[in-house]
Amino acid sequence: MTMDVMAPAPPPAEPTGLTRLAPGDLDRLLLIRHFELALLDLFAQGRLNGTTHTCLGQEYIPVALYALLDDGDHIFSNHRGHGHYLARFGDPHGLLAEIMGREGAVCNGVGGSQHIYRDRYLSTGVQGQSLPVAAGVALHLKRAGAGHIAVVHMGDGTWGEGAVYEALNMARLWRLPLLVVVENNGIAQSTPTAAEMAGTVADRAAAFGVGYHRVESLDVVRIRGSLAGVVEDVRSGSRPHVVEFLTHRVGPHSKGDDSRSADVVERVRQNDWYRRYRSEHPEQFEEADAAQRRAVADIVREVGARPEARWEDR
Repeated sequence: MTMDVMAPAPPPAEPTGLTRLAPGDLDRLLLIRHFELALLDLFAQGRLNGTTHTCLGQEYIPVALYALLDDGDHIFSNHRGHGHYLARFGDPHGLLAEIMGREGAVCNGVGGSQHIYRDRYLSTGVQGQSLPVAAGVALHLKRAGAGHIAVVHMGDGTWGEGAVYEALNMARLWRLPLLVVVENNGIAQSTPTAAEMAGTVADRAAAFGVGYHRVESLDVVRIRGSLAGVVEDVRSGSRPHVVEFLTHRVGPHSKGDDSRSADVVERVRQNDWYRRYRSEHPEQFEEADAAQRRAVADIVREVGARPEARWEDR
């Protein structure tokens, strides 16, 4: 049984529209969008194994945030992490090769869609697992004294894991440089958040004395400006913070299991950053969008023609 009546409304429209983006930001957003669409297409063709969880509709979160990070910061991603990886490294060839099991794969093809390790970046499909690990890394970073932080992504459904609260408790007690990024898309696989989580993320952060910041905007420039001070507080050792993004996934939970009604999905699509930016900045959007479509199509052809990846015991 689905409970679409409990699904939250999309975030309110920006009062003055979406800010025109620098070409690099727009290209990164569009790269992630078309990469994710390509994965769904490859699954439909039977060219991928296992499953995948796309971040369609949520691409703006890492694009806005990661410009505030430096190379020494650690990122802990989750099952819906392709956008995080691409925003960090800009490496669609390596990621697609990993997912397809082809030569040049980031982890020799054994990590797949969800389990990637590279240069202070780690993703996992185990819900809640990353937060205590990130807290441990943040403790190391604090002792090293280099001013770096640990950033960990989680969804609204992960607040049902006890490890989340143990990690927040330690993070606040020890004033760890930990930034918890909650991508609250209003539904935990097929269960609306309101049906599975009592209280609010803000109240849970407050219970531990952890800083909290709420983001309802889809505007990359505004989000980045609003988070600059938060990131600096975490970096300076003031206290850990939780940043909650009220967002929506446009695509299914994984490659094809969307339990939401057509009406709910259409409301989400109407407020998708992709549709809104195309409407508000068509002259910039169309050329950039076409370029990224072509680039991703070329990547799919090139990576798909590679030999299978081989495990190397290092």
